[in-house]
Amino acid sequence: MSQEIVFDSNLQSAKNLAWWLYLIHAVTFVCSLGALSIVPLIVNYIKRDDAAGTFVASHHTWQIRSFWWYLVWIVAGAVLFVTIIGMPLAWLVWGGAWLWRAYRLIKGFLDLNNNLPMPV
Repeated sequence: MSQEIVFDSNLQSAKNLAWWLYLIHAVTFVCSLGALSIVPLIVNYIKRDDAAGTFVASHHTWQIRSFWWYLVWIVAGAVLFVTIIGMPLAWLVWGGAWLWRAYRLIKGFLDLNNNLPMPV
């Protein structure tokens, strides 16, 4: 017995948008260290409600949380950087934040392609 696959154009459209937002977040992350990620972040906030009730909504939330936590760690690194003692630690915080954000972008992108929701 074969399973019937139901094609939902609204779900596919929401998934495509989330895919593009992951890509834009990644490009802005690499090109501007995330400073220009504010643009896809705004789209995440606007389109999250449109994807409500689907696994895609969890991807919008994942991207939003990734942005804000990354910003928190970048600011924490900046606060450490302005102190002489915290300067080496700041580089560790920034490096850790960069790796964490890269992980979240890759994990989210892969789970979206596999039609899996993100933990929220």
